[in-house]
Amino acid sequence: MWSTRLSRLFGIRLPIFAGGLMWLSDARYVAAVVRAGGMAFMTPRSFACDAEYERQLALCSQLCEGLPFGINLTASQRSAANVTLRRQLDMALDAGVRHFETVGSACLECFDRIHDANGVLIHKVGFAEHAVKAEQHGADAVAIVGMEAGGHPGMHEQSAFLSCAYALEKLSVPLALGGGVGHGRQIAALLALGCEGVVIGTRLLACDEISSHAAVKARIIQSGSYDSVQVLRAVKHPWRVLHNETAKQVLCLEAQGVADYDGFGELIRGTLGKTAAYDAGDPDTGLLSLGQSVGFVRQREPVAAAIAQLVQETERRWHEQFCQNNGCP
Repeated sequence: MWSTRLSRLFGIRLPIFAGGLMWLSDARYVAAVVRAGGMAFMTPRSFACDAEYERQLALCSQLCEGLPFGINLTASQRSAANVTLRRQLDMALDAGVRHFETVGSACLECFDRIHDANGVLIHKVGFAEHAVKAEQHGADAVAIVGMEAGGHPGMHEQSAFLSCAYALEKLSVPLALGGGVGHGRQIAALLALGCEGVVIGTRLLACDEISSHAAVKARIIQSGSYDSVQVLRAVKHPWRVLHNETAKQVLCLEAQGVADYDGFGELIRGTLGKTAAYDAGDPDTGLLSLGQSVGFVRQREPVAAAIAQLVQETERRWHEQFCQNNGCP
């Protein structure tokens, strides 16, 4: 059941993809996912400079012990910033990386560069129509995230499962699905639906290898599915985050009619969450990406243990549904 076109394309044992996490997808975390059998993607934008990015590339290669790992390339809404994206791609290729997660329409121009270097990519989108466009442009695989996903899933209000059903009617390349996935029962359902992989993020946020402060992990463990909320729909770039004090202030400003970035000031600055929450341990300051699957995060544990539990839950449900019910041993 675990052998799919996606697992074979990326050379991994499990078609479980840990999508790039801003500030958190460093070498230690990515390598932990890879050693557990999945694929994870470092986020170059999380590092202060090219020298640190190079150091993380070398460290990840060492920690992965010869197994492949990936790089997340996220295009900015500012065209000038995409010059940096192309440099990050070249640095990854020079370091021997051949597996990529791309996000944003400006990344389409990177496809040929990746393929010329014998690399493979999975392009992440929020809409089935954008998935079709990515396939037409040459994406090897597509990931669709539903509105349940932490981070920036897009303006749509479709659930992951609904987006998946629409996309599977239109795509020929393999599809992975993300958004609110935190239990093996869901993975079994996705595989049965026709998906060939799953994208997870929130489910791993309290794992030991995640670099955020212990107080932030404790807050995540205490949270339930209703502690995830979307902000910034007013600026048409929604962000699903922890429903903390900063999120409440942003929602209040939106209710008052604020509809431009300047009106929110420092509240929506990405580095605020990094310095105040992830580094200093104040989970109420800053916008912290968090999906609705947070209710499945119940303890601190190594990445390997979290993925092993997902595998066990998936296989148990798969056996119950497709073996026991059909007379298989």
